[in-house]
Amino acid sequence: MTASFTEIAPFVVALLAAGVVAGLLAGVFGIGGGAILVPVFYQIFALAGVDDSVRMHLCVGTSLAIIVPTSLRSFQSHYRRGLADTALLKSWVIAVPLGVVAASAIAAYASSEVLRATFAVIALLLSFRMLANRSHWKLGDDLPPNPFRFMAGSIIGLLSGLMGIGGGVLNNTFMTTYGRPIHQAIATSAGVGVLISLPGLVGYVIAGWGDPGLPPFSTGFINWAAVALVIPVTMIAAPIGAKIAHMLSRRQLEIGFGIFLLIVALRFFYSVIT
Repeated sequence: MTASFTEIAPFVVALLAAGVVAGLLAGVFGIGGGAILVPVFYQIFALAGVDDSVRMHLCVGTSLAIIVPTSLRSFQSHYRRGLADTALLKSWVIAVPLGVVAASAIAAYASSEVLRATFAVIALLLSFRMLANRSHWKLGDDLPPNPFRFMAGSIIGLLSGLMGIGGGVLNNTFMTTYGRPIHQAIATSAGVGVLISLPGLVGYVIAGWGDPGLPPFSTGFINWAAVALVIPVTMIAAPIGAKIAHMLSRRQLEIGFGIFLLIVALRFFYSVIT
């Protein structure tokens, strides 16, 4: 019994710690925390002996499942402050889920290497954007009209669905590049996370249904043991992160998150080539 607990305890502690960080980031950046959860899950599932052919798929799907309540909780906190662009969210009700559905369909046939490489490339680009961020980097003074706005929502949904993230970093970049205030972008991103995570959960369940390489407590590419451990922690931490977002300067947080993304990108690149 002692040996069993000794083996399980490090995984439980790592998952709980990841939940705290992911929840805080969900509130601070308006993101679902998937950029933290996916690489952590990848290491934990590897140590647990999950087959490499489904490991990255399981990381992405499980992350999206956890983002559902995290995004709802974060959006509720930001919405009360009246900053979210509800008009943009309404215009993306079809566009964003459409991209997520396409991502889950791709994941059903993509190899683990493809998903890891995709995560690494996008994380590297986002890292550069955050580390080299300049306030004068703008493409316009307001969001573009349709059809470009619809296309942007679909692309955000597609890339987020392939990475297992809530789309906050992508949406923050999109909105601020077109002249919207960062705090409005953050509040809106929490809502985008809801539009991504709900169809993502369903899509990854279907995509991985019946795969023989899945570990216990999995339905499709979602591991419910990890979900059950992490969700309560993220739900507690997300409102705290939302308060921090409205109190502190963002530049140091952007630099720290950018460095983290850079490390994660390099780690996944290394796993693909070795």
